[in-house]
Amino acid sequence: MIQRIQSIYLFLATLVSGGAIFLFDIWSFSEHKTYVIDLLKEDSILLNGISFLFLLSAILSFVAIFLFKKRQLQFVVGRISILINLLLLGILIYVSLTLPGEVKISEKGIGMFLPILAILLIVLANKAIKKDEDLVKSVDRLR
Repeated sequence: MIQRIQSIYLFLATLVSGGAIFLFDIWSFSEHKTYVIDLLKEDSILLNGISFLFLLSAILSFVAIFLFKKRQLQFVVGRISILINLLLLGILIYVSLTLPGEVKISEKGIGMFLPILAILLIVLANKAIKKDEDLVKSVDRLR
């Protein structure tokens, strides 16, 4: 049952969290753009954590696709992924507000909004999972 709508939502969330981090910049200083993968080279644990949280969110969303036989576990994994993306969004906002030289030269990139898009897709997937679970429970009542 991989062809369900929640699988598509979870796959899109995987692409946003895992694939789009290589395409969209988080912030830029004059002509230098910073991508999520570039943060692994930094010395700060907080900046390294951003990359790991993006990848963890992508892995959880991908694993949730194949938990279609265990809908409750799939729902819980989706909720955990939402919490990780909320934490990631908070860290990104904190780091962007404490960047050096913020007033003069930096600007935020579209990569700052990737966790919001991932949260939206996972919420839609969880809504569809809940709908499937309710349908199965209603069929079991008829037996």
